[in-house]
Amino acid sequence: MADKRSGEKRTGLLNGFAAYGMWGLVPLFWPLLKPAGAAEILAHRMVWSLAFVIVALLAVRRWAWAGELLRQPRRLAMIVVAAAVITVNWGVYIWAVNSGHVVEASLGYFINPLVTIAMGVLILKERLRPVQWAAVATGAASVLVLAVGYGQPPWISLCLAFSFATYGLVKKKVNLGGVESLAAETAVQFLPALGYLLWLGAHGEATFASEGAGHAALLASTGVVTALPLVCFGAAAIRVPLSTLGLLQYLAPVFQFVLGVVYFHESMPPARWAGFALVWLALSMLTWDGLRTARRSARLRAEAVTRAQALGAAGAPAGSAGTGAADAPRSSTDPVEA
Repeated sequence: MADKRSGEKRTGLLNGFAAYGMWGLVPLFWPLLKPAGAAEILAHRMVWSLAFVIVALLAVRRWAWAGELLRQPRRLAMIVVAAAVITVNWGVYIWAVNSGHVVEASLGYFINPLVTIAMGVLILKERLRPVQWAAVATGAASVLVLAVGYGQPPWISLCLAFSFATYGLVKKKVNLGGVESLAAETAVQFLPALGYLLWLGAHGEATFASEGAGHAALLASTGVVTALPLVCFGAAAIRVPLSTLGLLQYLAPVFQFVLGVVYFHESMPPARWAGFALVWLALSMLTWDGLRTARRSARLRAEAVTRAQALGAAGAPAGSAGTGAADAPRSSTDPVEA
């Protein structure tokens, strides 16, 4: 049994590294699709992603969720919102990479956790611990430093961070699996995207058929590039702790940042280094606080289970043992929310 758990965890870690590694290296892919513009690439991504996930769902025969979703107008409306927001995120990211702004795009995903926390406070009325407040304040300071360095706010980074944080918030409300959610969202995107591609073709501006078979194959592979990391992420999410996934998520922007500086040779003046240093400090604070809280919660849960077992071994009435077990979740979560 222990060997099986160890094997599952190893499989989960490999899938997690694969998912975030692919997301981190994707800036190498989008320039290969030139001379197609960002809008054409985005449209192909939507069309071919739907084709890929339909094949995946046919393979696993998982369709029950679609009928349930169609009977729930509120969830359908949220899917439309999610599709609109992720369209903005994808479009801005593709344009940023192909326009020489890989470093600024990576910053968007570095500050995304901070934006998510801020939205949790403002929208969901969540309570933050002091270290989380300090991290958010440090992140805000980094944006100010970068704004001074750029001569304007880092709009690309902010757009990516806020669009993806909004997307995460909506997906949390929809509560669909990764592949199923992508299928629903790309189904919403499909007709507008296909209509745009047909319009480009009618005006002689489409590159799909005019730049050779290799270019057409690369455009079609945008579906695989979009969906495959998501499949790996889904396999990792059910096998490794959330705290581990939280650490792995930083791999993608780290890879993107390194590619921007080392491979694409984007400039890093002192003000930009200072801004990134503040962001990394904020993320270090969040990571330390998250790990500390997870360890404390696990310890409190273990202590609650030990107390319940001790009461049972001592021959305590069933009601007493049950009370000890019921108290365990409250004991473990109270310090987290304090």
